[in-house]
Amino acid sequence: MKKLLVLFALSATVLHAQAAPQAPPQNPEYEGLWEGYDGEWGHVSRQLIALAEAIPADKYSWRPGPGVRSVSEVLMHIAQANFELLSVTGPKMPPDMDKDDLEKTVTSKPAVIAALERSLDAVKTARAQLKPGDLERKVTFVGKTVTVDGMYLRIIVHDNEHMGQLVAYARINGIVPPWSRQPGPASNK
Repeated sequence: MKKLLVLFALSATVLHAQAAPQAPPQNPEYEGLWEGYDGEWGHVSRQLIALAEAIPADKYSWRPGPGVRSVSEVLMHIAQANFELLSVTGPKMPPDMDKDDLEKTVTSKPAVIAALERSLDAVKTARAQLKPGDLERKVTFVGKTVTVDGMYLRIIVHDNEHMGQLVAYARINGIVPPWSRQPGPASNK
């Protein structure tokens, strides 16, 4: 009788395992999400580049109102801030990115995208080279003592903050962010 019960229990387990639903296919929209800092960094980096590429060159000078950053100025602000915030953690600020008028002078779509890609790669590369314990190292930023980890968190939050701004800019101009064009539960067409 015990053997029959064990056989019955094993059969039920096998049948249940066979009937279990399969995981849905990977959705590129979610690639990197919930995978820690590196996954989130990859996600926001891909979205920033995709959106920068999706916005037509003639819209790079568009701004929602006087005194508000244009599309190219927002993208250059992100690129320059990535380098500036990263420089607090150790890597040197590139001299060509350490200019007060950069947002106003670098305006062509190819040049803006190149600067943005360069800054995103610099952050990714610098973080990948950190040794154990480096994230807890103390640094000073705007008169406050913070950790290197806090600076990397500030970089990713800053990039996501301006991503939202750029999504609004794009939508006002009738541009659907590339990741929203894909069918899926989080699509916002």
